[in-house]
Amino acid sequence: MTGADRLKAALNFTEADRVPFDLGGTTVSTMTKTAFVNAMRHRGLNEKALSPIDVDPIQQIVFPDEETLRVLDIDTRRLGLPRLFGEASGPSEADGKLKATDQFGCDWYFDPAKDFYYNQTSAPLKDFETIGEGLPTYRFPTLKDKKEATFRALDEQIIPEGSSQGLVLDRNCAGLTEVAFRIRGYEQFFLDMALDPAGAEKLLDGILAYKLEYWDIFGAYVRERGLGSSSVVAVECDDLGTQYSLLFSPEMLKRIVMPRQATLIKHMKKAIPGIKILYHSDGAIFDLIPDLIDMGVDALNPVQFSASGMDLARLKKEYGKSLTFWGAGVDTQETLPHGTPQSIRDEVQQTIETLAPGGGFVCTTIHNVQADVPPENFWAYRDAVAEYAGY
Repeated sequence: MTGADRLKAALNFTEADRVPFDLGGTTVSTMTKTAFVNAMRHRGLNEKALSPIDVDPIQQIVFPDEETLRVLDIDTRRLGLPRLFGEASGPSEADGKLKATDQFGCDWYFDPAKDFYYNQTSAPLKDFETIGEGLPTYRFPTLKDKKEATFRALDEQIIPEGSSQGLVLDRNCAGLTEVAFRIRGYEQFFLDMALDPAGAEKLLDGILAYKLEYWDIFGAYVRERGLGSSSVVAVECDDLGTQYSLLFSPEMLKRIVMPRQATLIKHMKKAIPGIKILYHSDGAIFDLIPDLIDMGVDALNPVQFSASGMDLARLKKEYGKSLTFWGAGVDTQETLPHGTPQSIRDEVQQTIETLAPGGGFVCTTIHNVQADVPPENFWAYRDAVAEYAGY
């Protein structure tokens, strides 16, 4: 079977020859550059493998080249814009430090000597007393005049002709609330959700409009490039959970955030007919799963089983016939960086045995493989997937 076949089987709750394996299909299921280079050198792969595609400098993540993806036997291929696009600028170097400004006007700073990721240093609307006061001064990014530039950027990432892996159509920016936090500032937007919900909704609507433009252009791209048969899933996100609870009250989420998420997902399915929706949210989001399914979500990532209430057996029992679980391969907070190769193998085996029966499972790590992961641990994970993934 091909990678595309395996993904389609998983999303339609049937068993393929093996569980499909994702690494690099999205910006939340890949590796930091440090982890990637260390792992490839450890296994002696050629120097070409050490020059991956840099898509998101903010997270310091990269995407393996096609040759390496074939060596790793990966079933997914990402297609999507780089995270700094359009109105964005950088990264640029000054005094050994790197600086960038994203398309929302947020400034980011990276010191290679001490930082693992870029740190946000400014929020455009942070100093205004209310969102209503600040919005007239703010200009949201737009893609209305950037169709050709978007097409060119996507063309640069297209997989080689003849590849049979499944295309994952990836988002162009962070989720609605995550971008709102960046524009307004974290403390301010938390307060806005409670004290100025109308202002919070206006800010979310501006971000939503940008996302809708992106998926309109992406839909046109899929049609004009004839990619409908290989495009398997489209990705959106919003981090709505913490390790122990939801990020906002259920009432706030259902009144302010979820209707806009539903609008976005409905729009994506209209722009790209037949596409399945993969939705990313970390944390303890078990209580939101019925709402996600009602919105049209087909698959959930990263299935963070270390968070409260996210027991894999319970998830499979209650939602395994209506939601594909895309993630859960290994815990990237504790097991992958700090465990032994044997503990990693045991966790991979247990996850596959729990989630794979009957289909509805795509194996990948719980979020990106970070810089502190020993290379032998990465390969223990990868080799365990290869060993236990067969149906």
